Amino acid sequence: MIKVIAHRGSKGTHPENTLPAFQEAIDVQADGIELDVQLTRDGQLVVIHDEKINRTTNAKGWVKELTLAEIKELDAGSWFSENYKETRIPTLEEVLELLNHNQFSGLLNIELKTDRIEYLGIEQKVLRALEQADLSCTVVLSSFNRDTVRRLKALNDTYEKAFIAFGNKNDLAWLSKQPDIHSFHPDIRWLRRHIDQTTDIETIRPWTVNKEKEMQFCIKHQLAGMFTDFPKKALEVRDHG
Repeated sequence: MIKVIAHRGSKGTHPENTLPAFQEAIDVQADGIELDVQLTRDGQLVVIHDEKINRTTNAKGWVKELTLAEIKELDAGSWFSENYKETRIPTLEEVLELLNHNQFSGLLNIELKTDRIEYLGIEQKVLRALEQADLSCTVVLSSFNRDTVRRLKALNDTYEKAFIAFGNKNDLAWLSKQPDIHSFHPDIRWLRRHIDQTTDIETIRPWTVNKEKEMQFCIKHQLAGMFTDFPKKALEVRDHG
C-alpha cells in the first residue's frame, strides 16, 4: 500500500518544519514524515526548508549566517497563524527526540538542502545525529544535489538514498547510471505526464501531492509513497476512496 508522507510535517495545517507540524503528522498517523535540514553558522543542523529565514520567520537573513542561538530567537509560527506564535525552528536532534518520544516507527525522509548551498560536512553531521538518536523508524536520505546523494552512499550503506528532481531526461539518465540508488522523488506534475518513462525505477515517491486527483493517480499506479501537505486528507483518500 502506498505510504502517505507528511511533507515538512502537516504543512497545510501547521507551520512547516516545526515540532507542532511533526506532532500533527504523528497524531493523524501518517505513514511517514519529511523534513529539510540546513547548517547554521556554527555548524548546527536546523530543520528549515528555505536558505533564508524570510518566508517562515519574523526576521530576514541567511540560515548559514546565523548561529543556533540566533536562530532560536526567531518566531517560526506567527507567519502561519497567531495560534503558533513563538514556535521555534527546531534542531534535527529535537525532531528526532520527538519521534522517539512518540515511538514513531514509520518512514522518516531527511532532505539535505544542498542544492543551492554546499554545506561542508552536512552529510557526516546528519549521519552522526541519526546514529546517536537510535531511531526505531525507517530512514530515507534525499537531496536534489547529485554529489550529496553520491557522498551519502559512499559514507553509509544502512539508509536508503533518494534522488529528488523536478524531472527530465537528464535526471533519468543520471539515475540509470547509479547502480546503488533506486529511489526517485520527482515533481508530481512531471510524473503525471511521464510515468511511462519511469518503469525501470524501483521506488518512486512524488512531491507535492495535494489535489485529490493527484492522490488517486499515485494510488492507481501503486507508487511507493507520496509527499503531501495534507496527510490526514491523503489518508482518507487512500483508505476510503
